[in-house]
Amino acid sequence: MTSALDALETFSGHLVSFVFTAVPIAGTEVNLIVIWLAAAMIFFTIFLRFPSIRCFGLAINTVRGKHEDKDAPGEMTQFAALTTALSGTIGLGNIAGVAIAVAIGGPGALFWMVIIGLFAMSLKFAEVLLAVKYRTVLPNGRYSGGPMWTLKNGLAAKGMPRLGKILGGIYACFAILAFIQTIQVNQSYSQVQSVLGLSEGLGPAMAYGIGISVLAALVLLGGAHSIAKVTARLTPLMCLAYLIGVFSILALNVTEIPHAVSLIVSQAFQPDSVAGGAIGAFIAGMRRAAFSNEAGIGSATIAHAAAKTRHPASEGMVALLEPFIDTVLICSATGIALIVSGAWETGLTDVAMTSAAFATVSSWFPYLLAVAVCLFAFSTVLAVGYYGLQVSAYLFGSTPLKNRLYLIWFCGTLPLGALVDTTTVINLTDSLFFLLSVPNLIGLYILSGDVRRDTKEYLALVKKGEA
Repeated sequence: MTSALDALETFSGHLVSFVFTAVPIAGTEVNLIVIWLAAAMIFFTIFLRFPSIRCFGLAINTVRGKHEDKDAPGEMTQFAALTTALSGTIGLGNIAGVAIAVAIGGPGALFWMVIIGLFAMSLKFAEVLLAVKYRTVLPNGRYSGGPMWTLKNGLAAKGMPRLGKILGGIYACFAILAFIQTIQVNQSYSQVQSVLGLSEGLGPAMAYGIGISVLAALVLLGGAHSIAKVTARLTPLMCLAYLIGVFSILALNVTEIPHAVSLIVSQAFQPDSVAGGAIGAFIAGMRRAAFSNEAGIGSATIAHAAAKTRHPASEGMVALLEPFIDTVLICSATGIALIVSGAWETGLTDVAMTSAAFATVSSWFPYLLAVAVCLFAFSTVLAVGYYGLQVSAYLFGSTPLKNRLYLIWFCGTLPLGALVDTTTVINLTDSLFFLLSVPNLIGLYILSGDVRRDTKEYLALVKKGEA
């Protein structure tokens, strides 16, 4: 077991070096993959004329069901699709990811996470619109969509079927590995182990990992309806539990909030800060924000592709809110709580830093965090497990046997998260997730004209009261 884990650690080191190849800019090493994602966010924001601003009200009304068509094709309501996607994005990226960003890039990283979240709204809108537009109906009647189908069907419609198949296949192969959710088990077990005082032995870690695996398998076997039903209940509950803790910290330190905001803004542009300066803060913020809201990665589009809608842009409006809720609201609240509580100066990182912040309110608050972390982790495992099933169906076809074999693979890898060290898990997850952005964004650029045209047509229908 030890030699296998050592080999995995070595592999993750080589992979992260390859994926995060850097070039020197202003004396700081900047990852090319980070520039690749940031450029796409800026491009679609400008190309679509800032939909995050001009369509925000419409997005809210769509989620509220004002434009709902219950007879529209699809498997789940738009709200259920949103909660399923949010279950995949609102997770340990908000709890551990913000702490990692602050530990690496200082408070200034939080500023860039928020800015990135605002620009990510346009990118998420574009990729979800295309996922619904080019979704397909499987032989069993289930709807399937996501970057692999967008690339295959969308590029075929543009007269590039071979390129579409190649890029779709590359995305699907990367996704099968990227959707392994060891980081959820790793970080949630870390918090449970801390608050319960569990030993470092193999037994407790394996028991926790196997427990998560079994529970996830039971829900995932029920299909999209079962997953949507569970996540629709879990998402509000886990957000409430977590936000109670965060806002309690903010309430106890309300006089420190202006200083914290000032620190965040000033360090975001500090050229010589010990945390790596403005560029270092931006890189740290970008990496954690991308992992948190998944804009440009394409994974969340798989959930939205099953939504009941006749207009692809309508579901794009729903998805527009995801980075805002996930990164702008929840991540910023977490970051400010870490700063006003002083937890960011403890030398801790990941979920341990957030736990230290919760402990400043009450000795039992880390237990509240443990509950929230486990709910976040479990709901994310469910959402990403569903994504993986769709990718598996794309690669190998969808039959009950093939679906069960995939779930055995997916759930069987979960206990590894409790055994592997945090650095290895973060390196693997970041590397594989960012790799997904390469084929996904190539397709988005090629199909960008479809996005603008469909958006314009949909907004005209809404204005006439016909959508």
